[in-house]
Amino acid sequence: MFPDAALDRFAARVRALPEKRRAWTWRLIRIGLALSAGAGTALAHPPFGVLVGLLGYPLLMILSERSDTPRGAFWMGWLAGFAYFFIGCWWVAEAFFVNPEQAWMAPFAASLLPAGLGLFWGVACALYRRFAPIGVVRVLLFAALFCAAEWLRGHVLTGFPWNPAGATWRAGGGMSQFASVVGVYGLSLITVASTAALAPLVGPGAARGRLISAGSGLLVLAAVGLFGAVRLAQAELRFTDTVVRLVQADVKQETKWSPEAYRSIVDRYVALTGQPAARTPDVVVWPEGALPASANDVFVSADATAMADALRPGQILLMGLARGEADPSAPEGARYYNSLFALVDEGGPGLRIAAVYDKHRLVPFGEYLPLGSIMTAVGLRSLVHMPSDFSAGPIPAPIRVPGVPPVQPLICYESLYPGFTPGAAGRPDWIVNASNDAWFGATSGPRQHLNLASYRAIETGLPIARATPTGISAMIDPWGRIVQNQRLDPGVAGVVDAPLPRPTAVTPYGRWGDAFFFAGLLAALAISLFAGRRPGLWPLTSPTRLRPRG
Repeated sequence: MFPDAALDRFAARVRALPEKRRAWTWRLIRIGLALSAGAGTALAHPPFGVLVGLLGYPLLMILSERSDTPRGAFWMGWLAGFAYFFIGCWWVAEAFFVNPEQAWMAPFAASLLPAGLGLFWGVACALYRRFAPIGVVRVLLFAALFCAAEWLRGHVLTGFPWNPAGATWRAGGGMSQFASVVGVYGLSLITVASTAALAPLVGPGAARGRLISAGSGLLVLAAVGLFGAVRLAQAELRFTDTVVRLVQADVKQETKWSPEAYRSIVDRYVALTGQPAARTPDVVVWPEGALPASANDVFVSADATAMADALRPGQILLMGLARGEADPSAPEGARYYNSLFALVDEGGPGLRIAAVYDKHRLVPFGEYLPLGSIMTAVGLRSLVHMPSDFSAGPIPAPIRVPGVPPVQPLICYESLYPGFTPGAAGRPDWIVNASNDAWFGATSGPRQHLNLASYRAIETGLPIARATPTGISAMIDPWGRIVQNQRLDPGVAGVVDAPLPRPTAVTPYGRWGDAFFFAGLLAALAISLFAGRRPGLWPLTSPTRLRPRG
């Protein structure tokens, strides 16, 4: 076929070079292609949306299988992963510019994070090169190993599930709706397998089998898109009687902890909370860490009175604050939590704490130091400016406050994790995502975070009320779409008064979780490793063993 002929002509030109120059040329070409594969797949994600970048998956598969050894395939995967996570996560460096004395760490954060995460891709590609079977079924093995590595990335050391392949599709669009059945990891398996199915077009075997592989992948993507289009066409957005006010005070992180700014920050939140409305909101939501103080100090100060004065009797304030709790067994005699408080105005002085949710899934190096005792002993704790760790809260569960539908809090980073919210027994009516994206400024990070959080609405069939200090705050419906005119973009201070959408019926993913993903993973592994090694069992291509080129 044409791709092979073109590659053969190019290879002939390279082979005509002197031996030493030829070796370096091949090496540089492969490095460039691996980096391009990772960059392409990263740019396919929102907010970039360059979907042609999905061709990076078949390119990475080709580079892996044409490596001389599994070690060579590992480096192809690692390079692609480095490019992918550098483009997808470069915004982490922005957090280190908030405090000038930490700015020197920004280049290390921007490079070491993708270098570490790229190891997962490298291992997946090495295993694929080691076990790649005969014929086009090797596509299934590549997709299964790759997505298994991605699942591990989302769980090792509490995990970092930023931008899985399935989240390439903009949340709320047709392609994203299949996450209501298989979750974002299942959608990742479908996305990688369907696009990698193009890889056999450039390889050995009968033309018929190669074309069937590519055609099958495109048909699967078309079927997923059709499912989503039908689901959205049948979507009936209905609202409850509950009105939620999302408060976005546009407090920049670099000025938040200045003592001179404290009073103006409190006044800003209080003024926005008490802003008149056509209908008094039932619930007011402030973001994570809304005030630059701990709950232990805020609730015994005059600020609590000001907050109560801004509310109406019966209103509930959901606000994020850090808190400390005495614990003689803790190293410093106390434990610290990143918490969300449900505060009720009962018409008297101050506010009553009706419920507290403590963040369960903490950010490594941001909220706790992995292997903390060892890191402290060698002096790394002071290096990363973490005097003490936050403690993880109990297993997440909805909070229930009279007068308000049961709600599942997700604090910041927790919104990245599928399966956090009960999908059947104990299912809440909505999700509140209190986040602090101010750390990452006007970068792609907050927009990607919004896209990832919106997948939790699709998976669970629950609306999400999302509040951040600097944007993007929004009311998200159960299909992952931002409700019309219910959004505050970065750099805007204001409120959104949004009627709370009704949840859908329990979704298949809500009922079964990642069962479909694991079933697909096992099926792909079984078919590729069993059928691919038995000539004639899968007669889509000749049983010639795939061999590396170059």
